[in-house]
Amino acid sequence: MDLDAALGSAVEPLLADAHGARVSAAVLDTGNGARAACGGGSFDTASIVKVNIVAALLLIAQNERRALTAVEHDRATAMIERSDNASATALLRAVGGPEALDAAHARLGLTGTTTAHEWGLTRTTAEDQLALLRAVFGTDSELSEDSRGYLGGLMERVGAGQRWGVSAAGSDWALKNGWMPRTTTGLWDINSIGRVRAGARTCLLAVLSDGHRTKESGIALVEAVAKAAVGVLGAAR
Repeated sequence: MDLDAALGSAVEPLLADAHGARVSAAVLDTGNGARAACGGGSFDTASIVKVNIVAALLLIAQNERRALTAVEHDRATAMIERSDNASATALLRAVGGPEALDAAHARLGLTGTTTAHEWGLTRTTAEDQLALLRAVFGTDSELSEDSRGYLGGLMERVGAGQRWGVSAAGSDWALKNGWMPRTTTGLWDINSIGRVRAGARTCLLAVLSDGHRTKESGIALVEAVAKAAVGVLGAAR
């Protein structure tokens, strides 16, 4: 079964009323290794890049053989659980800026992500976000077991108003969402990445999109694509 083609076929009708919005998705079943992707292309990260920034901070702490400072912990928590922008700006500066974050990306296996000085405009791909999720939730990772548990735990505790997106595809989720209206067009970027459990399966899932007329319509499409992606892997069993 061609899972990429199956996912593309499942997503195509969901775009019929999307008014030109783009979407890309990548999903991995961590149990049997089945994976699927569709859409392609690069997208603004908006706030999902906050996971990248915390991962880079944890790599630095590992290299220095130390725990996070109280300030680093507070900022990391605010970034992921509440999507605090000021904390993201401060931590990106603390890890060494865009160039240092790109170096962390290379260590984590991300090959198509380029950090912007305005971090929300960082460009990434669904496949790269899947690689990031594997680094956070897998075992073959530059991140230590403690670092993975710390970051994954933050993603399990996002605020109540941000528990949308890939969480629609399963239960026992851990996620980070990103949402941003573009000033040049007024159209919305809507992204969601994370881990979900669907029955006995655990899936890592990234859905990136842009060009939405409203935040709400973008969330609805991202959630529909997330369900389709997990469903395609389920049907392949």
